[in-house]
Amino acid sequence: MAENRPSCLLICSSTKEGVCAQSFSHAFTLTSSAFNISIATPQGVPMDFTNVDDKSRRWITEFTGKSYSSPIKLETVDPSRYAALLFPSCPGALQDLSKHDTVMHIIRNFVKDQKPICAIGYGTIALATGRRPENNQWCFKGYSLTGPSVAEMLRRKDFSSLSIIFEDFAKDNLASFSASPPESVHVIVDRNLITGQNSQSTLTAVQNLILACNSRS
Repeated sequence: MAENRPSCLLICSSTKEGVCAQSFSHAFTLTSSAFNISIATPQGVPMDFTNVDDKSRRWITEFTGKSYSSPIKLETVDPSRYAALLFPSCPGALQDLSKHDTVMHIIRNFVKDQKPICAIGYGTIALATGRRPENNQWCFKGYSLTGPSVAEMLRRKDFSSLSIIFEDFAKDNLASFSASPPESVHVIVDRNLITGQNSQSTLTAVQNLILACNSRS
């Protein structure tokens, strides 16, 4: 990879069927054209993909044969090394990223330095960890953002047992949340934060992440 490119940290869930195949493949393909990429998961556990169709299955088979497909341990990440942060849609984020201490520290670092953060679909749930150390307020209080709507989350078989409904969480923590009908492309950019409602919004969200990084260079 080119040494003069900025570095992007791509954080994924390590749970079973924790990463949306389409969102990850689109996010990785697009970011790899502009960044040096590091993939990180809790404890460096290999990713397990969900929503796999024939096209994404072929891509994943090719991807997993490459050395760069092996994640690094999230717990060892130094956020100061990265110019951009990306959470693709990860249904498993509800289990392992939504309360992860390292994710909290990484988000704090990016918010403090106003470096671009992009979160897509269920990846937005990882943003819930971001609390300001001085007052414990959510880092994204007052931001306009999107993520999986209640209507989209109702489709999950485990909806009744979910620990976070992101739309409700965002509103309760004084962010301005909006969503389009399920499966619509919907992306919001507010300051250094780029959010996409669902996996269908991945390409548009990541394009905005690249633009945001280019504007800082």
